[in-house]
Amino acid sequence: MNDENDWYGPDAATFGDRLAGAREAGGMTQSQLARRLGVKKATIAAWENDLSEPRANRLSMLAGMVNVSIMWLLTGEGEGMDAPVEADESAPELAEVVAELRSIRGEMRASSERAARLEKRVRLMLEQSK
Repeated sequence: MNDENDWYGPDAATFGDRLAGAREAGGMTQSQLARRLGVKKATIAAWENDLSEPRANRLSMLAGMVNVSIMWLLTGEGEGMDAPVEADESAPELAEVVAELRSIRGEMRASSERAARLEKRVRLMLEQSK
């Protein structure tokens, strides 16, 4: 599932991206979803912007309300939703830009993970040198 057409896969989307996509596909606004879940609209916005994640009990309710599996929300794998239908097939330049953006996002995620591993190594080296 790592091809460039996998809109909601782990290399192309975040939890927030998948939540926003599922919410929009369900025809709900952030306010409507917040009211149904019993949280503030700012909480939904934070989840969709990947600033925080819901606790397990809210995650379960959330998945049911947007009609996807918990696993799909978290990882992009499992019962979820299909990629959005391309609105205009005559815009290949737009498709190329979207593909390049996805590629950059994947590279950034890989670089971020690499930086985290290096940071951990440096911390361990500092602790050992004390």
